[in-house]
Amino acid sequence: MATDHVRQQNLRHVVFIAGAAAMGGFLFGYDSSVINGAVVGIQRHFQVGPVEIGVVVAIALLGSALGAWTGGGLADRWGRTRSMQAAAILFAVSSIGQMLPFAVWDLTLWRLLAGFAIGMASVLGPAYIAEVAPAAYRGRLGSFQQLAIVLGIACSQLVNYVLVRVADGDVNNVLWGLEAWQWMLGACVVPALLFLLLASIIPESPRYLVMAGQQEEARKVLGEVENADVDLDARVREIKQVLRTEDRPTLKDLRGPALGLLPIVWIGIVLSVFQQFVGINVIFYYSSVLWQSVGINQADSLLISFSSSVINIIGTFIAISLVDKIGRKPLLLIGSAGMAISLATAAFAFSFARTVDGQVSLPGAQGAAALIAANTFVLFFALSWGVVVWVLLGEMFPNRIRAAALGVAAAAQWVANWLITVTFPALSEWNLPLTYAMYALFAVLSFLFVARWLKETKGRRLEEMG
Repeated sequence: MATDHVRQQNLRHVVFIAGAAAMGGFLFGYDSSVINGAVVGIQRHFQVGPVEIGVVVAIALLGSALGAWTGGGLADRWGRTRSMQAAAILFAVSSIGQMLPFAVWDLTLWRLLAGFAIGMASVLGPAYIAEVAPAAYRGRLGSFQQLAIVLGIACSQLVNYVLVRVADGDVNNVLWGLEAWQWMLGACVVPALLFLLLASIIPESPRYLVMAGQQEEARKVLGEVENADVDLDARVREIKQVLRTEDRPTLKDLRGPALGLLPIVWIGIVLSVFQQFVGINVIFYYSSVLWQSVGINQADSLLISFSSSVINIIGTFIAISLVDKIGRKPLLLIGSAGMAISLATAAFAFSFARTVDGQVSLPGAQGAAALIAANTFVLFFALSWGVVVWVLLGEMFPNRIRAAALGVAAAAQWVANWLITVTFPALSEWNLPLTYAMYALFAVLSFLFVARWLKETKGRRLEEMG
């Protein structure tokens, strides 16, 4: 009985610290989506066009790529928790800066800094969770990161909706001395400070403590997270042995005959690119602008955006429950088919948009079809590509190249995300239906790619991959 009590106590503790580390994912989701409600306000306030607003929105993604690239090295030098604290502080500072910009270029620089902070958090959280979680719970605890991201998206959409309602339905109306869109960006400081608090009270990773020569402290942390029957001295020796023999892969190890890279690396890159080229982040970055462009008012457009975020959460739970039951490849195929149909339907519906007396609107039937299609698209993405691609990237590569290959694939994902985000405002102004038809085409191509090139990884040991 005493052993069971210790086991339950340790499990509760590890769930708490994994959830605290996943707050970095919450910041990622919150910052990625909060700009959705502020886009129109920024355009009006600074009198900028679609190209400039695309840069303002997308610049955070380039910062994220840089933050993700450097985050691992900082974690090895400063420790996991101290690096998370640094990311939280940077994010809090950038939130205040975004709230009080004096020019559009100033806002752009603050968004770049915010992106750097969430890029750091996006790699620090999963790494920390993997290092503190017992093997029996690692998969479920690792899913906290993706769940935190979609919760952050939903929370930011809800906050945006409340603020615009308080501001009488217009993000450029003054609220407590500032325009409503400025409060939307400034609200990011709240989750940033919460992340700072949590990162200050959770223990350091046992792996880092052993690396830093603090073996007694590492043993103490292991005793708080492992089962009562685990030999803690043996676990410390095991970590030391792995650290001694670990050979960090480099980009040179990825060279191969397929256009300079190994075929498996190209598969990872293409999966990452397709995940973004279907246009999912257009929904989370620009959906309020999208719905306003076809005649829906600001408050209602933000409410629709929040409903899409709730659907995203539901889809994520579906994916978590199914990925180990029916497999990775079937889920991706189901998702690609559903996304292709829903995106094509949205493109068709948007083609009915008409301008009457200077106001754009969709006929009732087509408006309902566009709304249903967009939310169906979010659902199919969330239950498939949103979760499964990250699962695959963590397990599909051979052990000897896993870290380097994952870094390249993740970088490709950030770049693809940036490309879609920066081009959408101009493309949608040129021809919104054709823009969505292009995303539908990428969904069709993703189906064909998975069917032809992807091997199922369900039930296979990591040593069998490659």
